[in-house]
Amino acid sequence: MVVTEVPMEALMERLTTSEAAVAAGVSIPQIHRIIDEKILPEDLYSTTLMRTFRTDACVLIAFYFETADSLTAQARIRAIRNAMAHCSSWEQLSHCTVEDRSVTVDFSAIWNAVDDRLHQMMKAREMVIEDPEILSGTPVIKGTRVSVYDIASAFDSGTSVDRILRSYPSLKDWQIELASVYARAAPQRGRPKRTTFTSGSNLSSVKRRLRSSSTGG
Repeated sequence: MVVTEVPMEALMERLTTSEAAVAAGVSIPQIHRIIDEKILPEDLYSTTLMRTFRTDACVLIAFYFETADSLTAQARIRAIRNAMAHCSSWEQLSHCTVEDRSVTVDFSAIWNAVDDRLHQMMKAREMVIEDPEILSGTPVIKGTRVSVYDIASAFDSGTSVDRILRSYPSLKDWQIELASVYARAAPQRGRPKRTTFTSGSNLSSVKRRLRSSSTGG
């Protein structure tokens, strides 16, 4: 896979709750808890119309939950306030270190992890297209007619990459993992369809049999 570097400027936007959860590596309920319990400074998020987050908020969200076993809630909140006071930009957070009483907090490792997840999310977005001429506008993996949500559902339910590739030979292994990222960042509305695989069979042949039976063929 050829990786093209995505300019960080393209990532500096408001993130939805699901996007922020992916970037911070936490659950959506944890994202809502951040706002409900007023853990972050209010300028890092918005509740107007819908809940959105600044990109740099994800570093502090990840820090808050990743250090829950080693720091008290009060210590984590103080560290967040200190970080925002001295490291107010995305780049400053990449090498931000703050001291609070006898505790020194280095945000660089968490920043790197969040940065990696943001780039994965951007690659996932670039991989997916919505075209009214393809599956009535269902989000598909670019260059195919394969629903990104079908692949994500199979992968997230435990189907191996090799097994998915046997059923969808037009895909690459890296596209399967990015499909999962995309689906978590942009969840499908309504009840997600569960994709199952018949052992040793190609999914297209299974679909053909189903179509034939439904028309009495």
